[in-house]
Amino acid sequence: MHPIEKRLAELGVSLPDAPAPAANYVPFVIVGSLVHISGQISQNEAGLIKGRLGEELAVEQGAEAAKRCAISILSQVRKAVGGDWDRVSRAVKLVGFVNSTPDFTDQPKVINGASDFLVAVLGEAGRHARSAVSAASLPLGVAVEIEAIFELK
Repeated sequence: MHPIEKRLAELGVSLPDAPAPAANYVPFVIVGSLVHISGQISQNEAGLIKGRLGEELAVEQGAEAAKRCAISILSQVRKAVGGDWDRVSRAVKLVGFVNSTPDFTDQPKVINGASDFLVAVLGEAGRHARSAVSAASLPLGVAVEIEAIFELK
């Protein structure tokens, strides 16, 4: 078992199949040694994780939604490399969007749910540059959307 798969199992996470695009775009694009992962929205086995931070959702719920985005991101990375985790060098950057009220200012704490998960799975290779920004709304009313860039070997 590959160390990434082993670590996921230790965390009790089973990667789902990579989500299909919901509109006219592709889920990832490989350019040179970088794979750009399209925005992944917050969803779990029960469906979409919806709501606004600072209104219906607390920071902890937002962080869990961001973690679910990171799980989808890793599913897309796995698909991009044809299941060969040895091709993955590191996480480069995340851009996180948080559906939040105008006065909500804890976007970084929400996106930490994704960042912490990537470091837990990938170790030092999971450390990345990042943006965490507020959005007045997100597609389908979801709480969080995150796009990512990974370096490939």
